[in-house]
Amino acid sequence: MADTLPKGYEPHDVEARWRKHWEDDKTFTPDPDAPGEPYSIVIPPPNVTGALHIGHALNHTLIDVLCRHARQKGKNVLWVPGTDHAGIATQNVVERALAKEGKSRKDLGREAFIDRVWEWRDEYGHRILDQARALGDSVDWTRLRFTMDEGLSAAVRKVFVQLYNEGLIYKGDYIINWCSRCHTALADDEVEHEQSRGKLWKVRYQLADGSGHITIATTRPETIPGDTAICVHPEDERYTALIGKKAVVPVLGREIPIIADAYVDREFGTGALKVTPCHDHNDWMLGKKHDLVFLKAIDENGVMTAEAGAYAGLAKEECRTRIVADIEAAGQLEGIEEIDHAVGHCYRCHTVVEPHVSTQWFVAATKMAPAARDAVPGMTKIFPETWLKTYYHWLDNIRDWCISRQIWWGHRIPAWNCESCGELVVAEEAPAVCPKCGGALKQEEDVLDTWFSSALWPFSTMGWPEDTKDLRRWYPTSVLVTGFDILFFWVARMMMMGIHFMGEVPFKDVYLHALVRDASGRKMSKSTGNVIDPLEMIDKYGCDALRFTLTAFAAMGRDIRLSEERIEGYRHFVNKLWNAARFALMNLPEEAPAPVAPEAVPGLHHQWLLHRLEVVKQDMDKALADYRFNDAAQLGYKFLWNEFCDWYLELIKPDMQSEDPKRKAEAQYVLWLALRELLVLLHPIVPFVTAEIWAALPVAAGEKATDIARELYPAARPACQRPVEAGRMELIQGIIVAVRTIKAELGISPSHKVSLMLHPVDAAQAELLEASSQCMTTLARLETLTIGADVHAPKASASAVVEGCQVIVPLKGAVDLNGELARLDKEIAKLEKDVVGVNMKLSNESFVSRAPADVVARERERAEKLLDAKEKMQALRARFAEALNEE
Repeated sequence: MADTLPKGYEPHDVEARWRKHWEDDKTFTPDPDAPGEPYSIVIPPPNVTGALHIGHALNHTLIDVLCRHARQKGKNVLWVPGTDHAGIATQNVVERALAKEGKSRKDLGREAFIDRVWEWRDEYGHRILDQARALGDSVDWTRLRFTMDEGLSAAVRKVFVQLYNEGLIYKGDYIINWCSRCHTALADDEVEHEQSRGKLWKVRYQLADGSGHITIATTRPETIPGDTAICVHPEDERYTALIGKKAVVPVLGREIPIIADAYVDREFGTGALKVTPCHDHNDWMLGKKHDLVFLKAIDENGVMTAEAGAYAGLAKEECRTRIVADIEAAGQLEGIEEIDHAVGHCYRCHTVVEPHVSTQWFVAATKMAPAARDAVPGMTKIFPETWLKTYYHWLDNIRDWCISRQIWWGHRIPAWNCESCGELVVAEEAPAVCPKCGGALKQEEDVLDTWFSSALWPFSTMGWPEDTKDLRRWYPTSVLVTGFDILFFWVARMMMMGIHFMGEVPFKDVYLHALVRDASGRKMSKSTGNVIDPLEMIDKYGCDALRFTLTAFAAMGRDIRLSEERIEGYRHFVNKLWNAARFALMNLPEEAPAPVAPEAVPGLHHQWLLHRLEVVKQDMDKALADYRFNDAAQLGYKFLWNEFCDWYLELIKPDMQSEDPKRKAEAQYVLWLALRELLVLLHPIVPFVTAEIWAALPVAAGEKATDIARELYPAARPACQRPVEAGRMELIQGIIVAVRTIKAELGISPSHKVSLMLHPVDAAQAELLEASSQCMTTLARLETLTIGADVHAPKASASAVVEGCQVIVPLKGAVDLNGELARLDKEIAKLEKDVVGVNMKLSNESFVSRAPADVVARERERAEKLLDAKEKMQALRARFAEALNEE
């Protein structure tokens, strides 16, 4: 008998031990010169400021499943770990810490502040990585990267300089998104648009010639001081006569032209658009097109400038109130309308974003986007395909990417300005003096957008710009697994950069997983109080239970509805595997059973299990190859729980008790073989429990237990695929299930033995039933079993049909008919009373109209269930009454 496992599975010690073993042993550190098809994944680098949330847990679990499975298939697998420096977020964290000390970053100065951020990173930056370890990430920790480490910094500088020299990076004045809280520019996709309740003010602009007025509608009256034109549609008959005239800006008194452009939406507001080129992206384009004056009325702090006249120095919110009051006092406010509209907020601090004209650095994304668009789906496939349209739409409508940020933490732009002649020098290394005049140089203050360095991640992490073995071996990467919400932030930009600098797409596949929501389908948020903390779940239920839950619900294109109860439920699955292994180990010899040709093992139950094992091996392998994670998990679940545990372990108990040594040895070998292969199939999803059980399995004399993480996927055994024999076993199972169902419907205890009569469809079926009589007698808990063509059902019996075979359970002797009739009468009376009570409540108009909708719905559902239960009990009573009359 082999050593048994402890009675209960305690995940914490097991997980800690295997994490340490895999990291110390460098189990997941690949050699670029090793054989095997290259397979690589770069981790979506979590922010160094972050903590592991449930979305990370899903992402990491799915990647780990793919990597562990790829190793089983003999591939040379590299999974690169790393973190992102998260420019704005990290700077905000350190600035808040300084504020508690009564200091600001300006008190420290740039260099001292950067040192402080590095200190923070060294002290706290490891937390997110330790949490990744807790999830069982099979990454290569020796290749850990950080977007600000020396190698990646060199890559960032080289990319910037090359793009600048190619004319794909430029500096210029442009209207950008500005966060007055973070004091930095934001790219278009860093602005989160939220639906808000607002106002639409209708304001009269008097015509300069005194002939009347033109009315505009605006949601932002504080920008009126920056107006430099009014624009109408050239075909709008209401305003045709006004084109070319001048209007007067209310309160401020400036004259501005009335122009025409087909851009104007004639149906919105009044059909007349005030044009404020410095404070609206579309107005900026109109200003350039019509050569308008550009007036900046709001500064970078959200304060009105001198251009705002009497409103100069006011916060923009205060200006809004004041200017509206003044316009109303002047009799030029026609009306105010309540509207719902989208308002842009900073994705980091959620401050309302202000369009702002500023000198910034840009990537000419409009020139790089076509190559990224053309590469999909030919060179890179996106799963699910429903995201293709979104990917194309974003690239087709892309604007040049603002990459400069007015913060200190990040990759400082490698550009210097000559203080003498104004020459701009862009270089990978800091030049000593101006190459033009020899004057002193000053480096740009701005840093690069965090997503700029992240866009290089697939090749910078592998050593680019050096020609490394890793790069030659593992680029392009095999698949990118990430959330759909950063399809624009990250995926498309990696495509642009990878194609441009490597000449190849950065990944062959992109798998976009959905969101993890709560059980009701709501988005998780701290304010709602429905957040599920993955580390807390790991502590309560073990890592494998969380991983299996996330994998089992990761259906392509569908959000995951997660609850703690579901995680707890899959903890039972982990325990089921553990207990099945304990049973197996108690019935296996100390050393691995002597090999037997599996295809030659007699016994219908062995042949059925080996057939099912072959099918599951093929199906799980195919499911993971197709990114059908939920299908893979459910296949493993069903095979373990329903087939291996509920059936096979019961079917082999007589074999294990047999005095025939050959019969017992054959059963032990099939049990050992099936358990080994099942552990390998489940390992990518539940690595810890499978590793622990694997280490306890008996091995051949003189051999040591191996590490399941290095085990290859079980080879196919075509000779074990026996659908005919499996079908025969499924007939026997169907009959046993039919008897169990009849017992349950009649209220007969599962352990109570009944008589069973079987009427086979033909002689071949009769032969099979006779050969399997012992199995059916044991598992169906039978008193007697009669099989024959002359078997007929007594009137007082329950029956079913399985593959043409009549399954008959006589009621006489199986049920205390008088006792059951009395019991059912009481149950039916109680149900009738409950039905009357709930119907009275639902017929009460006051209750139905005043109670919450969900409460009324629950009562209606309860009424349906009560009625259904009553009808079933009445039908059962009628059957018992008929049987009693026949006696």
